[in-house]
Amino acid sequence: MGAGGRTSVPPSPKKPEFNPLKRVPCSKPPFTLCQIKKAIPPHCFKRFVLRSFSYLIYDLVLASLFYYVATNYFPSLPQPLPYVAWPIYWAMQGCIFTAFWALAHECGHQAFSDYQWLDDTIGFILHTFLLTPYFSLKYSHRRHHSNTGSLERDEVFVPKKKSALKWWAKHFNNPLGRFLEISIQLTLGWPLYLLFNITGPPYDRLACHYDPYGPIFSDRQRLQIYVSDAGVLAVTYALYLLVLAKGVGWVISVYGVPLLVVNAFLVMITYLQHTHPSLPHYESSEWDWLRGALSTVDRDYGILNKVFHDITRIHVAHHLFPTIPHYHAMEATKVIKPILGEYYQFDGTPVYKAIWRELKECVYVEPDAGDNDKGVLWFRNKL
Repeated sequence: MGAGGRTSVPPSPKKPEFNPLKRVPCSKPPFTLCQIKKAIPPHCFKRFVLRSFSYLIYDLVLASLFYYVATNYFPSLPQPLPYVAWPIYWAMQGCIFTAFWALAHECGHQAFSDYQWLDDTIGFILHTFLLTPYFSLKYSHRRHHSNTGSLERDEVFVPKKKSALKWWAKHFNNPLGRFLEISIQLTLGWPLYLLFNITGPPYDRLACHYDPYGPIFSDRQRLQIYVSDAGVLAVTYALYLLVLAKGVGWVISVYGVPLLVVNAFLVMITYLQHTHPSLPHYESSEWDWLRGALSTVDRDYGILNKVFHDITRIHVAHHLFPTIPHYHAMEATKVIKPILGEYYQFDGTPVYKAIWRELKECVYVEPDAGDNDKGVLWFRNKL
């Protein structure tokens, strides 16, 4: 596909920015992946070890500073100031932990450096610190990137058809039900995904990210799944020792609550990247890789975009070219938007409004009535 460079591909018709709910096209695009890549400046595909480490070091300094302030100054604060200080710490440290997770995710795509051993080492350390099995997620996430938008083969946030909804779905299709659903998703969604592969495709047996012999993984990947499990167990044991030394309240306050913030952000970010009223999903009769990769949406998290290393607003480009490092991805996004035209989706709706809207509007998928393309399905909410 070449190393990248300028191209004379005519841009697709531009999408009206004032209507983010307008459906993206589901027909085969008038451009190819090769043409998109040629439009991106070659330097966007280059990974620089020192620059990548600069972001990691910056995050480590902030996390260490927050930890130092919380553990050295909060205990001496007069009442009721600790009740204000600790939630601020939880929010800020949770955001930095999420930045750690984003860099580890980049390592899993080998977008951190040109050296896979280095990417895997950094990614393993960062993800394991956050109780995420690095290699397990690396391989399941690779399957997601290979099958995005496919109802049969995608690995995460696979929507259900109306006929597959559980009997209780209609009881949650109301404000109270949606509040309970979002509460469960943001608190338990991430560990439930790792343990039981919820929101993933059905397998003939339990698909667990901690099971080396689970259906998600191939034989040659199983040893690395053991390594991931050993890392998570080691961190769990270290936390146990900290509980004995410092107390359970200390561990929860310093580490546990920020980890819950990470889990909530991970679910929110990934859910909103792949769930939107304008995005199609495809059955095997219609699915192809490029249309699937374009069935994602960029979002705007304000100041948190930079904190999270832009994973929130460069997701379309990331699905097309996952080895582009985050510090080049915004430039690549700006370049490819005129080429993608109506196939590019961005929604600047505030995320707290967007997640409520998506829970309301995106309940299941069905093809349009009378549509000849029965393999193309859209979100619906009428039960």
